[in-house]
Amino acid sequence: MRVTEIEKNIHQLSVNVKDILFEGLWEIPKGVSINSYVIKGESTALVDGVCGWDGVPESLFELLKRIDVDIHSIRYLILNHLEPDHAGFLDAFKAIHSDFEVICSKKGAELLAAFYDCNVPVRTVGDGDTLDLGEGRILTFKEIPNVHWPDSMMTYDTLSKTLFSCDAFGSFGIMEQSPFDDDYTDEELAEYEKETIRYYSNIIGAFSPLVIRAIDKCASLELHTIAPGHGLIWRRRLQKILTDYRGYATYHKGNAREEITLIWGSMYGNTELAVRAAIDALEESGIKYHLHQVPGSSWGDVLASAWTSSGLILAMPTYEYKMFPPMAAVLEELGKKKAYGRKVFRFGSYGWSGGAQKELEEIHEHLKLNWSFMEPYEFKGRPRAEDLEAIKQRVRALVEAVKGS
Repeated sequence: MRVTEIEKNIHQLSVNVKDILFEGLWEIPKGVSINSYVIKGESTALVDGVCGWDGVPESLFELLKRIDVDIHSIRYLILNHLEPDHAGFLDAFKAIHSDFEVICSKKGAELLAAFYDCNVPVRTVGDGDTLDLGEGRILTFKEIPNVHWPDSMMTYDTLSKTLFSCDAFGSFGIMEQSPFDDDYTDEELAEYEKETIRYYSNIIGAFSPLVIRAIDKCASLELHTIAPGHGLIWRRRLQKILTDYRGYATYHKGNAREEITLIWGSMYGNTELAVRAAIDALEESGIKYHLHQVPGSSWGDVLASAWTSSGLILAMPTYEYKMFPPMAAVLEELGKKKAYGRKVFRFGSYGWSGGAQKELEEIHEHLKLNWSFMEPYEFKGRPRAEDLEAIKQRVRALVEAVKGS
């Protein structure tokens, strides 16, 4: 647990969470921070809430003690987003302190009633609405629906020029030494960006057009600081996180980086032999590539790589007239996250009959992926020398298509 003063009379309360599946689904090998903020004027507001992953709020109460804030002095509880990692402390908070008002969006009020068993005064706000905390500190609100829940909004402090963005502009990963971007080198932030891409692709990616709208809403604000609900506080490189997020949002259409992600699965090693040939061709080309075996790789890893890649190679055998099942599951997830417009080459082995290609085409059609396919290549049983050479040729052609785009 950590307490950090980020501006005069504004503190971040942060808890690092490790060894869990985020949202019960996504692996986070480098953990995640959950951040809350206390803003003091004549009145005190708590923006979102730190809680243990099981919803127990002792961590929040301990952090408040460290900045000498009596929980009973908190007049406003601003809930930018009602997801339980930010609001799961609410029932316990109400049991200890009852004289406060919840500030949230209209959609947030609906979710408040659905998720939490506490009857509290609620004030709904929308774009441009304000909350005066006194001493010149006026907060204003920006709705950013579906970044990434329909209730999402941002809170902007007009005095310090700080934007409390909740899930927007956040990241996985724990930075132990400091919560500020300016305390890290460019090389360290390049490593951190890998966790930001994982977070974006796993959590936010499906709502990319709305992310662009959220960024556009920031254009009217004078920003000194961006303080998200997960990850680093941005000050010196503030424009970097806005630019990066805009870039990630555009990747969903297919114009991503000059990279290829090879996703493969093999039952008895026959498709794997051809994968080795494909890797050789990628190595020879010098293009950056990512390699994932299914079901061995986590969906989160696969999705993060595919999100930044303009090209995909899918290698899997036919399994009982269908696609190798772990591959089908991963492709469904890519479709749900709207990784559109990729350039794709697929190859694989079959035994008594094919069928994997037909299912791939069906998945592509019903998810409306708008992928551009090269001619697939299937071989019966074990690949021969001519099969391996044909696969290499198609991989080289994919590399050229990706570079050309």
